[in-house]
Amino acid sequence: MSDLCLYCGNPIKEVISWKGFFYSEPQYLCEDCQKGLQAIEGKRCSCCSRSLEKLPEELMKGGVCLDCFRWEQNPKWTGILQHNTSLFEYNDFLKEYLARYKYRGDHMLAKVFRFQLATCLKNNNYDHIIPIPLSEERQYERGFNQSAALLEEAQILHSHLLSRSHSEKQSKKSRRDRLQQKQIFTLIEKDFNGQSILLFDDIYTTGTTLRHAAKLLKEAGAEQVTSFTLARG
Repeated sequence: MSDLCLYCGNPIKEVISWKGFFYSEPQYLCEDCQKGLQAIEGKRCSCCSRSLEKLPEELMKGGVCLDCFRWEQNPKWTGILQHNTSLFEYNDFLKEYLARYKYRGDHMLAKVFRFQLATCLKNNNYDHIIPIPLSEERQYERGFNQSAALLEEAQILHSHLLSRSHSEKQSKKSRRDRLQQKQIFTLIEKDFNGQSILLFDDIYTTGTTLRHAAKLLKEAGAEQVTSFTLARG
């Protein structure tokens, strides 16, 4: 009997190959749903991973997107976040997928990304990989931290070294509100002197959340802070 797609429930057709005789990574999505995950390919912003393939010239500046150029022109934020790497486009399919995962408690959907995340993050030289935390209220409401759960499913060691104050959901804030938000994080550990830190989150949208976390870590002595997200919005 065929396995069923974790997302749509349709049978998964097994693809037979010579490689599969020796090792086969389990498939969790059917062929149609797998096509919904669009990897970021081609030319991308060196700061945030945004695809530059179809971006108008007026929204680019010196090989980076205009958003990142503006972040780096602001003395308060220059060099705070070294760069971000994202795997997938935040298209309609992934938007609905992550909404079901985060807000409807379908924890099993994290399995789909275990191989990609393990491949990208297992052999790393970071002192800490820190998932972006939820506030206590939001964690209670959802039942789990979606970013930490993705790392756990991929068996990536990570550290809970940040806490977060409660605020309105990021998804309900306008772009302007996100960019103007006050510091929402506090450090659980105070000394990161000379350390290399990787922040992990599910989506990079404006980069505000990641930069606020990175700023605290840099102020606590971190030598460099980079980030990795599943999707680039």
